[in-house]
Amino acid sequence: MTIEAERTESMYPFVLTEEQEQLRREIREFATREIAPHLAHWDEAAEFPLETVKKLGAMGLLGVIFPPHYGGAGLGYLDYILAIEELSAIDGSIGLTVAAHNSLGTNHIYLAGNDAQKEKYLPRLAQGEWLAAWALTEPGSGSDASGARTTAVKKGDRYVLNGVKTFITNGHYADVVVVIAVTDKSRGTHGLSAFIVEKGTKGFRPGKKENKLGLRASDTSELIFEDCEIPRENLLGVEGEGFIDAMRVLDGGRISIAGLSLGIARGALDAALKYVKERRQFGKAIAEFQGIQWKLADMSTELDAARLLTQRAAALKDAGRKVTRESAMAKLFSSEVAVRICDQAVQLFGGYGFIKDYPVEKFYRDVKLCTIGEGTSEIQRMVIAREILKVYPSRG
Repeated sequence: MTIEAERTESMYPFVLTEEQEQLRREIREFATREIAPHLAHWDEAAEFPLETVKKLGAMGLLGVIFPPHYGGAGLGYLDYILAIEELSAIDGSIGLTVAAHNSLGTNHIYLAGNDAQKEKYLPRLAQGEWLAAWALTEPGSGSDASGARTTAVKKGDRYVLNGVKTFITNGHYADVVVVIAVTDKSRGTHGLSAFIVEKGTKGFRPGKKENKLGLRASDTSELIFEDCEIPRENLLGVEGEGFIDAMRVLDGGRISIAGLSLGIARGALDAALKYVKERRQFGKAIAEFQGIQWKLADMSTELDAARLLTQRAAALKDAGRKVTRESAMAKLFSSEVAVRICDQAVQLFGGYGFIKDYPVEKFYRDVKLCTIGEGTSEIQRMVIAREILKVYPSRG
């Protein structure tokens, strides 16, 4: 067994199939060749690498979890998180772009769309011809979706959308956006509905592009709807059930954010391992000091534990099981572990960890989004508690 094979086996607690190992190698080679040389420029300029994203589409990575009938790769969530991890170990921005396209925008159409909508949109999205975005968050409603103020009012055979969405991944570059809007304010979350809005629709435009701490090559922006008229057939799913469908979408999306967390954490750990073997102090490599070794042991153990939780959620998702609790656990633990690992990686680099010439500085900035996006850690704890309390009812 080669050193690389031994390393791969230790990285993945579940044994990879030959096909998964090939997928991992192809993505790692692509990321090393096409992404790594441009990291510093993309990050500094906050440049969205559209050409590279299109190449990922040609590889099938913008349709990983969708059936071949719709132009997808027909793979499962275990393969999907493997892909997200490999991309994110080089650049989390690319991992996030692919995740938002697959898990959120495109997946909402796949889960809730009718046959006509699927046939119209999924082939272009799954093959990477079009890019998708998903718009739930607003300036005044983040964790509390019931506070949404974007409205969709019926007008004959059309809906008229008005409002602003914020923090939307792929917002400026998306060809198709799934928008959650209020159709009946009196019903709270049961009055929210989902709509498909195409780029170029009159009254719809991207707004401010956010200047972010990290993941700067991932586009994050406002979306503005001003008397935006869309045909009634662009209603996605049943009117009033947009929030219910959104929660199903997030069950899968949180698995992808766990995969993003794994990748960023692994990239930081790999960089730290290389550095501590090369950096010499007091006449020997700092990797020989017990204090350093204990840090590495904790980082590696937590990463494997996070990967196991994520793979469990992915395996259950592939089996068609409900994964609300498991995906929340995977997202919560993986994201918080990733923050700790990146923090320790910077510490191991010492002063060099604070300098942009070294990779851990970027991993440290990028990773924080993982504890915030697609539900904060606090929201994940609420979801987990709610789910476990359902299983253990009161015996009063």
